[in-house]
Amino acid sequence: MSPGPDPTINGLRFVVTAGGTREPIDPVRFIGNRSSGKMGNELAAAALRLGATVTLVTAAPAPAAAPGLEVVAVETADEMHAAVRDALPGARVLIMAAAVADWRPRDVARQKLKKGATTFTLDLVPTVDILRALRDHDSASGVFVVGFAAETEHVIENARAKLDAKHLDMVIVNDVSREGIGMGADDNEVTVIGRDGTQATISRAPKSIVADAIVRLIASRLQ
Repeated sequence: MSPGPDPTINGLRFVVTAGGTREPIDPVRFIGNRSSGKMGNELAAAALRLGATVTLVTAAPAPAAAPGLEVVAVETADEMHAAVRDALPGARVLIMAAAVADWRPRDVARQKLKKGATTFTLDLVPTVDILRALRDHDSASGVFVVGFAAETEHVIENARAKLDAKHLDMVIVNDVSREGIGMGADDNEVTVIGRDGTQATISRAPKSIVADAIVRLIASRLQ
């Protein structure tokens, strides 16, 4: 862990997203994913340790209050998009660690849907692609943008494609098909790919250690 503030990061503001969004089907059901928010929380904590202030936009339970930490609670992809857009002015770094649902129901039932027929068809439409939507937005000007890619095959190739397609400065990729790392786990193992062509692997470790290493790599790119 870092012994104190990093002069490159000290005083900067980070925006970090965490958790998995929930897209409602009816008042009691939703479309979601396995993200626990642990990685996002640890990234926020690491940035705080290194001297940054942090706005954490989270769809997961919030961490304990800490000096320099602002928490914005959201539920859906649309809510996260709006919160990130509002938080970006004045920020230096955006880390999109949240697992944003790719799809949402076209129509949300006002009342609980009752069990009836043996099959049920749900009409889905794409959610907002937050990173793509922010790419050319004025609020993202001058912000170092970091995306996450949770992959199960062709891990590095898919991550590089995301880096290019969304014009990211850095992408963090992990193989969520492996047991004991990634979504919901206490450990992680990631590969960090930079727009400058650099690539570094952070070996399996508790997410707090992995987060500290990621934020240090970000700091090295800001110099």
